[in-house]
Amino acid sequence: MTLFDALRISRGPAFVLMATGVYWGGLAGMMPDVKAHVAASDGVMGAVLVAPAAASILAMGAAPWAARRYGGYTLPVAAILIALTLLLYLVADTPLVLAGALFAGGFAVAFADMTANIRIAHVEARRDVHLMNLNHAAYSFSFAITALLIAGLRGGGWDFRTIAMILSCVALAYAVLGWDSRDPSSGDDEAESGPARPPMIVVLLAGGMLFCSFVAENATEGWTALFIERTLGGAVGEGSFGPAVFGFVMGAARLSGQALARRLGAERLILSSAVLAVIGAIVIALSPSQIVMHGGVVLTALGVAVIVPSTNSILARKVKGPARSIAISRAWMLGLMGFFIGPALMGGLAELGSLRLSFAAVAVSSAAIIPAVLALSRR
Repeated sequence: MTLFDALRISRGPAFVLMATGVYWGGLAGMMPDVKAHVAASDGVMGAVLVAPAAASILAMGAAPWAARRYGGYTLPVAAILIALTLLLYLVADTPLVLAGALFAGGFAVAFADMTANIRIAHVEARRDVHLMNLNHAAYSFSFAITALLIAGLRGGGWDFRTIAMILSCVALAYAVLGWDSRDPSSGDDEAESGPARPPMIVVLLAGGMLFCSFVAENATEGWTALFIERTLGGAVGEGSFGPAVFGFVMGAARLSGQALARRLGAERLILSSAVLAVIGAIVIALSPSQIVMHGGVVLTALGVAVIVPSTNSILARKVKGPARSIAISRAWMLGLMGFFIGPALMGGLAELGSLRLSFAAVAVSSAAIIPAVLALSRR
C-alpha cells in the first residue's frame, strides 16, 4: 500500500490529528508570550498546565459515549471543538482564566485524539494495514509548521491573541477538509471474535508506555522555547524554532516508522527508539549552546516519534473484538495524563532547580519505557 492509499483511507483521522497539532504547536510556540502575559512563575505555569489533565479524564469518558450516540460525526466535530477552544486565548489575562482555557482545550484535544485513534485502530484491523505512524506523522508535521509559523509571527511582533485567531481558522479548515462522517467501526466489534474485556496487564503496560512517551514528547514540545530564550539566551522568536525542529523530525521519523514497523516489528522499534530518547534528553539537559541543544531535540524527537503510534498498533493487534476500543480508551486515559503532567512536571522542577533538571527528568521517563516494552512483548 502506497502512502497515498494509506492517507486516502484514513483522511478523516489524519486531519483531526493535524488539528490537534495546530493546538499544541500553538501553545508550544506561544508559551513564552502567554506565560509573560499572565505573569506566571515557572511553578504557577506548571500548576496551570495540570488543568488539561483533569479535562482529559472527562474526554476519555465522553468520547466512547459520543461515538455510540453520534457515530461517524463524532470525528469531524472533535476538530471543530479544537478550533473553538483556541479562541479562548483571547480572554486569558490571568493564570486562573488561562487554566480554564487550557481545561477546555485539553478536553477538546483529548476527545479528538481518542476518537481519531480508535477510528484508525478499527481501519487497521479491518484492512490489515499499518496506519498509526503515518497518521501521527500528520500530527507532527502540523505541529512543526504551526510552531515555525509562530516563530516568524512572534519575531515580527505579532500579538499571541491575533495568532490564536489565525490558528483557530486553520483548525477549522482542517475540520472541513477532513470531514468524514462514515463510521468504519460499525459492526466490526460484533463480527470479530474476542473477549468482552481486555487483559488488564496489557492495558497497564501499554498505558505506562504511552504515559512515559507523552511526558517526554509534550515536555520537550512545551518547554524548549523557554529553554532557548531564557536558559541559553536566545532572542524573542528564536525559542519557537525548538518546537518546530522537534515537530519536523517527529514527522519524518514517523513516516520512516511506517516502513520500519513492518520490517522490525513494533516492539523492537519502540525499544531502540526509547534509547535514543534517553540520549536526546540528556544532551538537551547538558547543552551549552543552541546548536547542541537542537541536536538533543533531534535525538529526542527521533526517539519518541514512533512510540505512541506503535504502542497503539500493538494494542490493536493483541486485543480483539469489542475489547479493543476499551483497551485503547483505558490505555490512553493513563497515557494522556503524561501528556499533560509532563509540562506541569517541567514547571515544578524548573521552580525547584532549573530547566536542565527538568530535561534530566525527561530522560528518566524515557528510560522507563524500556522494561515496559520488554514485558509487553512477552504477553
